[in-house]
Amino acid sequence: MATDPRLARDPRRVSTTPHPPPPPPPVEVWPQQRPASVNDGLQDGQTSASQEREEGGYKLKFCTVCASNQNRSMEAHLRLALASYPVISFGTGSLVRLPGPSISQPNVYPFNSTSYDTMYTELNTKDPRLYRANGLLTMLERNRSVKFGPERWQDWNIGKPRLEHREDRGSQGVEGGVVDVVITCEERCWDAVIENLIEREGRLNRPVHVINVDIKDNHEEALVGGKAILELAGMLNAAAQEERDKAGGEWRDGGGRGGMDFDDRVPDLIAEWQEKWPNLPALWTLAWF
Repeated sequence: MATDPRLARDPRRVSTTPHPPPPPPPVEVWPQQRPASVNDGLQDGQTSASQEREEGGYKLKFCTVCASNQNRSMEAHLRLALASYPVISFGTGSLVRLPGPSISQPNVYPFNSTSYDTMYTELNTKDPRLYRANGLLTMLERNRSVKFGPERWQDWNIGKPRLEHREDRGSQGVEGGVVDVVITCEERCWDAVIENLIEREGRLNRPVHVINVDIKDNHEEALVGGKAILELAGMLNAAAQEERDKAGGEWRDGGGRGGMDFDDRVPDLIAEWQEKWPNLPALWTLAWF
């Protein structure tokens, strides 16, 4: 993988013991999120005082990433959205691949244009017993309640307003098309994100923390990983709020120190989090949009 002098060190990694895949979790009915709105007149990284009061304080913007934007990234996306964090999600694969009747017969779909609802309808028509038993229909039921369909990281136009995604859960706050923290769910996805950011050459000159939380790709581990990512998000957000308050409300705009002081604290926060979640090995680097 290519290196970049701006990329910082990684925290320690811990190996994890594999677990057999359990049956899929039951479908949960989530409360509806109110439609997103655009904060006119605010620069990127700023939040209106009324919005902060409504959402319980300042919120970092998150992005979750896995291979197909189906299981792990979507579980984390939903958990973060339900906790009122601005969040978007992506996959890094060339195509969306879901298990089929055999290893040599996967169900393959293009990113960006195929809805979760279309996938659900197709699989339910093909073999409802098989795809209910292996958890795909349950997973797609959850996903279609979160957003339209899987998106590919490499096709994301960073910095472009995402107004067409205003009905997605967690969309409020990420309309500007940038985030503060990217959390991948597999090391190869972390590699793909870092390599892609290097190729983009940091044209926005905006720092972004890229963290990998290594989660096995099954339904039970996705639930555990989603809970762990939510806890990590809470730790990061609390630190960001502290540094923002110390800096008099300044973050990354106007030369404020809040964002830079937060950047310095992130490795220690991840190390603290890792002690509680040793079976979810973590990687971290500071990259640039």
